[in-house]
Amino acid sequence: MTMLLAVDGRNIEYRFTGAPSPGRPTIVMLHEGLGSVSMWRDFPERLAAATQCRVLVYSRYGYGRSSVLATPRTPDYMHDEARVWLPKVLEHLEVRAPILFGHSDGASISLIYAALPTAAVSGVIALAPHVKVEDITVSSIAAARVAYETTDLRARLARYHDDVDATFWGWNRIWLDPAFRGWNIEELLPAIRAPVLAIQGLDDEYGTLEQVESIRRRRPGTEVLALSKCRHSPHRDQPDAVLAATSAFVMRVPALPGG
Repeated sequence: MTMLLAVDGRNIEYRFTGAPSPGRPTIVMLHEGLGSVSMWRDFPERLAAATQCRVLVYSRYGYGRSSVLATPRTPDYMHDEARVWLPKVLEHLEVRAPILFGHSDGASISLIYAALPTAAVSGVIALAPHVKVEDITVSSIAAARVAYETTDLRARLARYHDDVDATFWGWNRIWLDPAFRGWNIEELLPAIRAPVLAIQGLDDEYGTLEQVESIRRRRPGTEVLALSKCRHSPHRDQPDAVLAATSAFVMRVPALPGG
């Protein structure tokens, strides 16, 4: 069952799964650009069981059952989530030094947060991250707009969001805005001190291997897992491989003080 957290005038949908494990960090899951708590389906439970960690999953502002997006997104929306709202959520829910498990937009937000000099993070697992805008990304997002207007995509997404139009157009319009083409977080990556695992599907329709290779070039020591027969959602297309890699990564993360 999900709950609502009131944070500075916004309601944020969230839930915990799994039990806290002494000395082990909480895993915080950050969803994709059209995701939500419910769109993770049973993966949070599978992740908690595989890693023996408590897992927090929440819907960002404008998604799921969280407060409905009231104004258009700006090119800085992922920076705002990483630098303002993620820290507030962690503080209110008393989560310290988590492992961030982010998918797509959520992976980018995780990387931005981990690069902050004040960030307390035990590790970052980035699935299909975006560190810059590629032509393939723009083409696929333009195709998603057509699908939303002409197929049952809107009806399928409406099951997961209180205001599906605000959610979809808030994401779609900013990614297709010419002002967003220059969005890039590569210069932030060298500041990340926590260990990073970057996972990329070889058949990803929204990005190429260059995304994760860019992370590895700028943040030496980054582990990269490239998965065949895998599109933009590795946790759905190759869940066993993602769970195995995540579990191994978690086991290498130093235990928290007092554990």
